[in-house]
Amino acid sequence: MDVDSDSNSSWQMQMDSEDPTADESNSKGKAKDDLSESIENLKLSDSSSVSFKSKPVVLIVVGMAGILVCHTQSSNIRGYVLNLDPAVMTLPFAANIDIRDTVRYKEVLKEYNLGPNGGILTSLNLFATKTDEVISAIERWADQLDYVLVDTPGQIEIFTWSASGAIITEAFASTFPTIIAYVVDTPRAANPVTFMSNMLYACSILYKTRLPLVLTFNKVDVARHEFALEWMQDFEAFQAALDTYSSYTSTLSRSLSLALDEFYKNTCSVGVSAVSGVGMDAFFGAVEASAKEYMENYKADLDKRRAEKERLEADCRRENMERLQRDMESSQGQTAVLSTGLEDKEYPKMDENNEEEEEDAMEDLRFSEEETEEDEEVAHFGF
Repeated sequence: MDVDSDSNSSWQMQMDSEDPTADESNSKGKAKDDLSESIENLKLSDSSSVSFKSKPVVLIVVGMAGILVCHTQSSNIRGYVLNLDPAVMTLPFAANIDIRDTVRYKEVLKEYNLGPNGGILTSLNLFATKTDEVISAIERWADQLDYVLVDTPGQIEIFTWSASGAIITEAFASTFPTIIAYVVDTPRAANPVTFMSNMLYACSILYKTRLPLVLTFNKVDVARHEFALEWMQDFEAFQAALDTYSSYTSTLSRSLSLALDEFYKNTCSVGVSAVSGVGMDAFFGAVEASAKEYMENYKADLDKRRAEKERLEADCRRENMERLQRDMESSQGQTAVLSTGLEDKEYPKMDENNEEEEEDAMEDLRFSEEETEEDEEVAHFGF
């Protein structure tokens, strides 16, 4: 029975191989499968690309970045360091990407005849043209990184309020989860007026970048930061600290303390020490919480803006195609001359009579000038 079944199956296989219609159907099925497979390969699946959540967190440090870089290099945190300060002489840490390797700060000063701040700004502008290469280099190591630490120039206004700083920040924010860490010198912030200036600057950075912000009070081994947290939470305590000052800035700080109340409530604040390493765990915990906030808020806003941009581009393409179709229908296949719009304008034409009148007026003016000169000569000799 088994032999018969084997012989029947072999006979059936032989008949199928001899049947040309079967071969044709098999070839068509195979071609269809190959076509479907090629189409699937062209599609960008979520599994083939790196998930946005699995990418490293970019931490843009505004202020003293050495406290974070040294901690990540001494711990088990997998970090990637990017230095954007072209004027720094020596770095207390090793940088994976250094702007000084691409742009020569002193040569920029000589070539463009600039001062210190202008040289830093111009160097950032030149380096901003390489932002795509920097992001590509980071993406190649994305699976092996936890954080990307970006050290900005010491003149923080050059980075936060310049076009190059905005380009670099938005490029990172559109590719990786990005957080801003504003580092405050805690001993200097003990002065309530200085504290208010720091808070105003942090608030301006928050609204400029529209990214999650982590207030980092450094040097807590020298001066504890609890007074700053109390001033942020208790309005009356900050007012009492300002009672010993009677300047205009103290009055301004007093009026601004209530205006920043909403900013204080929605901002994460931590205290760290670069010497002892105190507060680093709390700092990176705040960074992780801010990364979640980025995914919930900024990422959704970014997708919304991208969709709006794609919609506007689609509308523009559709309008251009409709205009082209109308032009083709009106021309009816004939050669059409592109209109620049200049021949449609009507320019005033000068009549011959007007030209003659102008020539007569010019001759009269010339004769009058000659008569005036003769009169002056006669008057001179008569005197």
